[in-house]
Amino acid sequence: TLLYSLDTSATVWKAKAQTLEIPPIPDSGLSATLRGMAKASALIRGGDLDFEGVSCDAAGNRYLVSEAYAAVLKVPVDGAPVWLELPRKVVEEAQSAGMLQHFNAIFEGIAVNPAGDQLWLAAERDKRGLLTAKLGKDGWACDASCILRVESGNDTLPPELGGKAVSKDFSDISLYKGKLFTLERAAYRICRRTLTTGQLETCWSFAKEALQPNRLYDQKYGLTEALIVDEKGAWVGTDNNFGVRADGEKRPVVWRFAAPEGGWSGKP
Repeated sequence: TLLYSLDTSATVWKAKAQTLEIPPIPDSGLSATLRGMAKASALIRGGDLDFEGVSCDAAGNRYLVSEAYAAVLKVPVDGAPVWLELPRKVVEEAQSAGMLQHFNAIFEGIAVNPAGDQLWLAAERDKRGLLTAKLGKDGWACDASCILRVESGNDTLPPELGGKAVSKDFSDISLYKGKLFTLERAAYRICRRTLTTGQLETCWSFAKEALQPNRLYDQKYGLTEALIVDEKGAWVGTDNNFGVRADGEKRPVVWRFAAPEGGWSGKP
């Protein structure tokens, strides 16, 4: 397993790969059926751990969420990677609330606070939701509930993608200035939500730029799956599934959008 970082000191960024030695995977409580489907899928497409989200703390430790096993791997600045001992109730509560029911629709995003003692997880779709756990003296635990928010229902794809109704989704989350920002792939938007309940406050659409004719892919659904929000803007990464864009671009693309006028604390 390789984890890449980018050296941005020059005009052309250079990628540096770090080889990860993955320890035995813990049992998060995810059903045997879903874990078995992940293993079977890996034989065809590779990537048996299916890491879908990455975040970091102020010390530089990185955290990767495995969709295949609903588990979080910590990659410290020094030393070997370790799986976080998250409480089983994270998965148990999520499944009881209707989340994490389908293969390839488990945890899609992760955000970690600067101190590295609280994390948030985004359940992707059917139902989608936000969960959190905190690190205390006795290890990782949830407060009264691990769940901040559960949502169901549909979004409508933009006309450029056929305009059909698809399940609401979260494809990543980012923590910035005491707010959670969710990447909502089907709707091509970034939304600001409260940290304690995940309540929606406002959204910004990037559909106009992302769906220019030369940027379209011959694929059924949205492909934006990575989000980092900072003072100056947002990084949005695409997973093109090896597909070719209308202009011939074959590589995954990372977009840089400027922060909205008035900053991320204002309204569109």
